[in-house]
Amino acid sequence: MDRTTPTTLDLGPQALIVARLAEGVGEDQLDAPTPCPEYAVHNMLGHVVGLATAFRDAGRKDLGVTTDTSPTAAVPDIEPGWRETLPQVLDELAEAWRDPAAWTGQTRAGGVTLPGAVAGAVAADELVIHGWDLARATGQEYEPDAAALRATYEFLLAAAEDPSRGGGIFGPLVPVPDDAPLLDRAVGLSGREPGWKPRG
Repeated sequence: MDRTTPTTLDLGPQALIVARLAEGVGEDQLDAPTPCPEYAVHNMLGHVVGLATAFRDAGRKDLGVTTDTSPTAAVPDIEPGWRETLPQVLDELAEAWRDPAAWTGQTRAGGVTLPGAVAGAVAADELVIHGWDLARATGQEYEPDAAALRATYEFLLAAAEDPSRGGGIFGPLVPVPDDAPLLDRAVGLSGREPGWKPRG
């Protein structure tokens, strides 16, 4: 098991942080921009609903439409009832990955077959980075779960160092000083500018 693939990781604390951030989004903030240029806040929230559902099912090894659909197939959006749906699927995601079996064997996510342990690391990365996106876009304080942040950083660093990927997996890397906070370094590895703020 290399540094990109923790043997197990409780995703519950980070999932709860993301749920609380979503709860803190005002209706007047849904059209606000996020660090992802193509996503407004409502698109980001829709993406989080979709990824939580997909990685819940990947953890359960319940493969089908939710795990086989590419995240780039369409621009995501929220649906009515999202404020109830999002915390529910985040809780179900965390519960699925508390089963050690989720971290073994093969599964699928985003239409890609990959080892369970890698899928778990990707799930942590998605929750940490998109939590940061939501916090920055809506002006909320953000302190990710320490274990999930460490797993995210190691995953993104390994991806950046993999010559077959040609750099970062989410876009060009943003240089960040080696002595910067770990979250800033992870954000830079994800292709985002740690100092990003909404204009205006």
